Amino acid sequence: MSLKGKNIIVGITGSIAAYKACDAVRALVKLGANVECILTKNGAEFITALTLQTLSKNKVHACMFETPKEWEIDHISLAKKADVIAVVPATADIIARLAVGRADDLLSCAILASKAKIIICPAMNSNMLRHKATKKNIETLKSYGYKFVNSQEGELACGDKGDGRLAPVDEIIKVILKEA
Repeated sequence: MSLKGKNIIVGITGSIAAYKACDAVRALVKLGANVECILTKNGAEFITALTLQTLSKNKVHACMFETPKEWEIDHISLAKKADVIAVVPATADIIARLAVGRADDLLSCAILASKAKIIICPAMNSNMLRHKATKKNIETLKSYGYKFVNSQEGELACGDKGDGRLAPVDEIIKVILKEA
């Protein structure tokens, strides 16, 4: 099992499960992948760009309008180079935005501009996951060809027990290996 020569973009959104993205990044690098991270504004409330930069050994992308060192449009260059874009964790918000084609941050723009395989790893409260709108959005993304690594049953950050925990990192890595 190797990802040598593969470019994997890991999108991190605003969920307590964002800390588990660090383990995913570390595992992907260990498998030989070139990993670049897109950290959303809400994702940065849970983990830091410095942590992801240290683990990925690459600059972390966070802002649509950052002044580049070279002439390059980040969301397009990331979209073009990606073999896989994995959103770990994926909140109800990013799932909804992608389902309607809303491109208002670096992660959603990169995904919409990419021909790469897209892997969505949901993590949210059970009620949010079971909401009709979220279920519809997930079905819409599946119809676009996006792959899902289903969340798990267990204790959630809010103290509830139920479906909504981020899938184990080893399961996420297995799907990335398969899709890359």
